[in-house]
Amino acid sequence: MLQTDYDVIVVGAGVAGLAAATSLVAAKKRTLVLEASGRIGGRAWTAYPEALGGAWFDMGAILLHSAERNPLTAIAERAGEKLRHVDRERQRCTFIGAHPASEAELAGYEGAWERFAMRAQELLVPALPDPSLGAVARSLPDDPWALTVEAWEGPVICAVDANDFSLADWQANALTGSNLLLEGGIGAFVERRLVGDLAIRRNTAVRRIRWDGAVTVETETGALRTASCIVTVSTGVLTAGGIAFAPELPPEVGECLASLPMGLAMKVVLRAAGPDRLDLSPHTVLDRRIEKSGEPLMIFQCWPDGRDYVQGWIGGSMAWALSRAGDGAAADFALAELRRLFGGRIDRLFEPKAALVTHWESDPWVRGAYAYARPGGAAARARLGEPLADGRLIFAGEACHEGLAGTLGGAWESGKRAARLAMQWAG
Repeated sequence: MLQTDYDVIVVGAGVAGLAAATSLVAAKKRTLVLEASGRIGGRAWTAYPEALGGAWFDMGAILLHSAERNPLTAIAERAGEKLRHVDRERQRCTFIGAHPASEAELAGYEGAWERFAMRAQELLVPALPDPSLGAVARSLPDDPWALTVEAWEGPVICAVDANDFSLADWQANALTGSNLLLEGGIGAFVERRLVGDLAIRRNTAVRRIRWDGAVTVETETGALRTASCIVTVSTGVLTAGGIAFAPELPPEVGECLASLPMGLAMKVVLRAAGPDRLDLSPHTVLDRRIEKSGEPLMIFQCWPDGRDYVQGWIGGSMAWALSRAGDGAAADFALAELRRLFGGRIDRLFEPKAALVTHWESDPWVRGAYAYARPGGAAARARLGEPLADGRLIFAGEACHEGLAGTLGGAWESGKRAARLAMQWAG
C-alpha cells in the first residue's frame, strides 16, 4: 500500500478546485487544497473598492450563465441566496453613429443573432477544417449587424478576436437561457457557500509536481505525498511554466495548452462627478453598431443598482493593448467611446481618469480571463481533462469543459469530474 500524506491534493482554490475537494471530502478521502494566492474563488472575486465608495464589485466573473443548466444555480437556490434575473432588469440602448437606433433598426439587430447562428451552422462542415468565428461575418457582407454580433460573441463575451477563435468551440459553448446575478457578488457567494470545512492552505504556491510513481507536490514550505493530484490552475499559468512537472508533461498535453490560450477581458469603471445620468435608466446596457471588421467594441453597463458609475467592458486584442498602455490609456479609450455617442456631455460628467481598471493579465496565478480554443483546437478541451498515469495527475477547470467553457458552472462540473477520476486511483 502506497504511504501518502493525502489521498488527493487539489492545486487551486478556484471554483473547479472547490468542486473537486467537496466531492472528495464527501467520499471520505483525505484531501488538501493548495492555493497560491491569499484568496479563495480564483476568478470569482468580489471586492469592495474605496474608489467605488466601498460598494461590492465583482472583479472577474459576474453572472451564473445558462442558469437552467448551471449546477451552481441549484446550490444558490437551496442556500436561499437572492438571485436576480438580470435579463429582465436590463434596458438596452444601441447607437448607430451618433444617434440611437430606431425601432426598425433594432428589429434588424435582434434578428441578426439568429442569422449569425444559422450561417455559423452552415459553415461547420464535419469534413472540412474548423473555420474561425470571423468567417461568419465575412460570409454575411450584406448584413449591417453581422460585425456587431461578431464583436459581442468574440471579444466581448469570449475575450478573443473572432479571427483567432474556433467556430466549433464557439458553437459548442454558446450561452443559452437565463443569466442570474447573486446579490452581494458572485465571489462573495463562492466564499460563503462553496468552501465549507475544506482544508485549504492559502499563500502556498506549488512549484513542482513529481508524478512518475508516487506523486509528490513540492511547495516552498515542503513536499507532500499524495495518491493523486488534481491541477485546476489556468492554461495561462501552465503555459508560462508556473508549475514544473517531473517528468515533463507529454507532448500531447503541450499541444492542448497551445490550442487553449487565455483571452483577456478588461473592466474600466468611470464614476460620475455630477447628477447627469445620460438619460439612461439603471441597468442599461449600452453598445453601438460596428461598421468595419476589426473595429473594437466597448460595451457599457450603466448605473448598476442606481450607483453613480458606468462599467465598460472590452476584450480580445484591444484589452491586451490597453493593459500594456496603462490605466490612463484605458480611461481615455472608455471616455472616447462614450464621447462619440454623447459628445462633450461626457467631459462634464466623468473624471478624466478611471476609478477602477481590472488587470487579470498581470495576476501571476491567472494570466488572463479564461481559455479559448484556436481554430481547429476545440477538441483540446476534452483531451486536456483526460487523466495521466492512471489518474495520478488530472487537469480540471473551465478550460477543460465542453458546453460551459469559460464559466463558473463549467469549472464546477470539471472539478466534479476530476474528483471522480481521482477516486478511481486513490481508492
